[in-house]
Amino acid sequence: MTEPFSVPVTVRGYETDTQGHLNQSVYLQYAEHARWCLLDAAGIGQTDLVSKGVGPVTLETTIRYLRELRAGDRTEVTCVFTWGEGKTYRIGQTIRKADGTVAAEFTAVGGLLDLKERRLVADPRVYFRALATDPGVFGL
Repeated sequence: MTEPFSVPVTVRGYETDTQGHLNQSVYLQYAEHARWCLLDAAGIGQTDLVSKGVGPVTLETTIRYLRELRAGDRTEVTCVFTWGEGKTYRIGQTIRKADGTVAAEFTAVGGLLDLKERRLVADPRVYFRALATDPGVFGL
């Protein structure tokens, strides 16, 4: 994939705080929304994951808040998976305003949890490849 996966999100008034900018916790929700949209674009639904006995988990997230977002701002939230050889993968995400200004950058570490054993699966790529109708969305 040459371009990162992205999804548009418009900041809603009820998501803002008393200073009039997007509440810090909502940035995480935007990132999570983009990740689930990526799964959907790859052809993977929540029920597909559960039927295979796995679920995605976030192990670590770092957010750099760079510019404020206000009600009505139109944004694009990107999502790029980076694969290693172990049980985890990395996710890079950016929230960018319509004018191109970067509002926030995310780095995250995730994995796939075996829902029965309650441990990470050995290689999450195997599951994503098997479930996806378009594994290229994941960079696989």
